[in-house]
Amino acid sequence: MHINLRKSLFILPNLFTLSSIFCGFYAIVLCAAQPVSDDDLYRASMLIIFAMFFDTIDGRVARLTKTQSSFGVELDSLADVVSFGVAPALLVYAWALSPLGLLGVLVAFAFVACGAIRLARFNVHAMAGGADRGPDKYILGLPIPGAAGGLVSLVAANHKVSGHLSNSPLPILIVVLVLSFFMVSTIKFRSFKDLRMNWRTVLLVSFALGSSVTIAVTLHVAFALGWLLVSYVAIGLVEGIISLSRRAIGHRQVTRQ
Repeated sequence: MHINLRKSLFILPNLFTLSSIFCGFYAIVLCAAQPVSDDDLYRASMLIIFAMFFDTIDGRVARLTKTQSSFGVELDSLADVVSFGVAPALLVYAWALSPLGLLGVLVAFAFVACGAIRLARFNVHAMAGGADRGPDKYILGLPIPGAAGGLVSLVAANHKVSGHLSNSPLPILIVVLVLSFFMVSTIKFRSFKDLRMNWRTVLLVSFALGSSVTIAVTLHVAFALGWLLVSYVAIGLVEGIISLSRRAIGHRQVTRQ
């Protein structure tokens, strides 16, 4: 029997995507257990981090094997909704938002809804751009894995400090709403898919890796993940403010002319 190796390679990136879905599903199962323990929440947060790993690998495997397809794009989006939308929302609800009752449910759902909207908007833009278009320098809105990473880092850090972060649910509620807003915002965040090896890139990457390793060694990996997310969001906000100021200056110059 003749086996078409090309068609067989098509399965490989999708297996990584399905692995991401499994990690997200298992995290949901742990968070839905009653009663849910702090160890269950920590294991769920680690599973979501593994899902991020598989989510990063599947796209690279597809590009290396040249098996990119519309099916893979849609499957990846569905995986992201499960692993980086529903799973972290249920995680943060079980951890900190449940004492708020219906308000906590609505805030957790807002995270899922904004993540789904973010993914749908991304797919629309990707299809409109065509398959031959190269990687974009910027992406519109905070990527849902980044937002999920923010929530996961809080839960993992809380485990490290023996539960002192979840004493008050209101600050966590604000964080969830802010991350939800960033996902559906028009703020442009760097995709880091077109990095050019110049001195600025080397300096930025060296600082990010050096500071993250230092934080991970001295404190915990979760604090390093949170630091990376805060830095990523800060870069997007600063570049957004600079872009707006340049547009305002250009508009004033045109008006004067």
